[in-house]
Amino acid sequence: MNWFECFALFLVALLATVVLVPLAKWLAVKTDAIDYPSARRVNKRPVPRMGGVAMLGGLLAALAAVQLGVHFLGWKSPFVPHPSHEVNYLGVGAGVLFMFAVGVVDDIKGLRPKVKLAGQIVASCITASSGLLLSSVHNPFGAGFIDFGWFAYPLTVFYLVAFANVINLIDGLDGLAAGITAISSLTIFVFSVLTNRPDAAFMSLALAGVCVGFLQYNFYPASIFMGDSGSLLLGFSLGVVSLFAVARSALFVSLLVPLLAAGVPIIDTAVAIIRRLRAHEPIDQADRGHIHHRLMQAGFSQRATVLIMWGWTAALSACAVLITELHGAWRIVVFLVVAALTAFGIVKLRLLQPVLLHHYNPRSRGKRGAQQQGAQPEDPAEDDGEAS
Repeated sequence: MNWFECFALFLVALLATVVLVPLAKWLAVKTDAIDYPSARRVNKRPVPRMGGVAMLGGLLAALAAVQLGVHFLGWKSPFVPHPSHEVNYLGVGAGVLFMFAVGVVDDIKGLRPKVKLAGQIVASCITASSGLLLSSVHNPFGAGFIDFGWFAYPLTVFYLVAFANVINLIDGLDGLAAGITAISSLTIFVFSVLTNRPDAAFMSLALAGVCVGFLQYNFYPASIFMGDSGSLLLGFSLGVVSLFAVARSALFVSLLVPLLAAGVPIIDTAVAIIRRLRAHEPIDQADRGHIHHRLMQAGFSQRATVLIMWGWTAALSACAVLITELHGAWRIVVFLVVAALTAFGIVKLRLLQPVLLHHYNPRSRGKRGAQQQGAQPEDPAEDDGEAS
C-alpha cells in the first residue's frame, strides 16, 4: 500500500461513517435503543445509541474500496495470507459480524452479562477457527520459538474477548472509546508498515478512519453513543488487527505494541477487577472508580478528562513503537519510562485506594466497600456506557 492508497482508505472509512450516523440514529429511535438519564449516568437528556451500525458501515465501505482499487486501479490486495500462517479472511469477517450482532441485540434488548459473554466467546471461536491464532512467540531467552500448540485456541479466544471488553468498559464518556481506539489503531498501523504486514495495515487504518468519523458526532457533547454494538465491534476489531500485526512476528517485544497501545483501557479494566473482587462485588458490577471518574472527581471537565486519557494513550503508544525499534539498554530505558508513567497514573488517580484501605465489612456483604468506591446499583443487563 502506498501513501495515496492509505489516505484514500482512511478517507472512505471516515466519510462513510459520517454519512451513516443519521441512519444509526434513526434505527436507535425506532428500536428504542436510547440511553435515558439515570443515577449512574451523567447524560442529562436521552441520547440514541447503536452507533456501531455506522461504524460497521464504514469498515465495509473501506473493504469495498480496496476491492475496487484492486480490480480497477491496479492496487495490490492486502489480503495475501502468509505462507507459514494461512488465514481464512471470510472466517475472520464472520467473527467480527457475530460480535457486532451480539452488541446490537444488547443495545436493543439488553443481555444478561453471562449471555453476552457467551456471545463474545462464540465470536472469538469463529475467528480463531479461521486460522488467526496467537500460536507462537519468539523465545526471549534463547533461539527459536515457543509454540503454544493446541493451547493457542483458548489463548486466542481469551485475547479477543479481553480486547472486546476493555474497550467496552472504557466507553464511559463522550468520545473516549473512539479516540483511544483511533490512537491504538494508528499505532498498530505504524508497526504494520515497519514490519510489512499489509492486512494489518489496511484494517488498522480503516478502523482509525471509522473512529475519527464517528467522533464528529460523538465528541462532547455527543448526539449519539456507540453503544455495545460499537464498543464491542471496536474492541474486537482492534484485537483482530493486533493479531494480524503480531501473530507472525519474530520479535517477542512486538506483543507489547497492542498491549501498550491499548494500555489505558487495559489498566482501567485490571484495576476495576481487583477493586470489585476486593470489595466482594461481582466483576460486572458498575462503580464510579474508573479512571475517567477519578479525573472528573478531581475537577476536570468531561472534555479535559477525555483529552488527558487520549494523551496518556498516545504516550504509551509512542513508547510501544520505540521499544520495537530500539535495542539493548535503550529498550530497557523506554520500558522503565512506561512503567513509571503507568505507576504515576495509578498512584496520582488513587485507582487502588479502595483496595488498600481494606474497607470491607463481611456482615454487609461488601456494601461498605462498594460505597467507598462510589459504587451504585445497576441492572445486571447494563454495563458502563457513554455519558454526555
